[in-house]
Amino acid sequence: MSEQHIVSAYDRDLESIQGLIFKMSGLVEDAIAKSVEALSTRDVELAETVRAADKQIDALEERINDEAARTIALRAPVSKDLRIILSVLRISSSLERIGDYAKNIAKRVPVLAEQRAITESDATLRRMAREVERMLKDTLDAFVQRDATLAQEIITRDSDIDQMYNALFREFFTYMLEDPRNITACMHLHFVAKNLERMGDIVTNIAEQVIYVTTGSRPDEPRPKGDQTPFIGTVD
Repeated sequence: MSEQHIVSAYDRDLESIQGLIFKMSGLVEDAIAKSVEALSTRDVELAETVRAADKQIDALEERINDEAARTIALRAPVSKDLRIILSVLRISSSLERIGDYAKNIAKRVPVLAEQRAITESDATLRRMAREVERMLKDTLDAFVQRDATLAQEIITRDSDIDQMYNALFREFFTYMLEDPRNITACMHLHFVAKNLERMGDIVTNIAEQVIYVTTGSRPDEPRPKGDQTPFIGTVD
């Protein structure tokens, strides 16, 4: 088998795997949007569709893992090619985790539908979700384009998510102090906000993988972290 034929086969394999990554990312973005929409409207049926659709995300992760393992076994990639394949595995794992967080948000909807409404937080939660979706889309674009500059910009944008989370934390704490009847709803909403904040962290992990693929090294500067809140337990 000629070297040119081997390279061509590897490129086809990689293109196929990247297509699966984009499909998985689309499902994850949809899960984020629908989980927060279900939360805002207290739509239990929509929340259930998010939970059910998570199986598709899990199945895609398994398929990507299988395809990546097959490519490593058949093509024996080295250097940058190997970095790309290993990064694909980490990206698919990260996407699966984000999907799990969206599913966990959807799980809160039936409980919150029975609680006192804390409607003031809905707009901020929607903004957080939209920003996570934009960051995720931009990160996948940076991966395909091998754009380390865009990936670094996305890492800095995570501080916006942290700031929104910090504001919500203070808001929920105030509501709980003002009226103990708000405690259950605020605890669940805090769980939702924390899940969105963690999604932002995972997207920055993906962006760091993009930098690694493109440059061969990881970011030198420690990631700025804006979450300044103390830990409070979340109800499951």
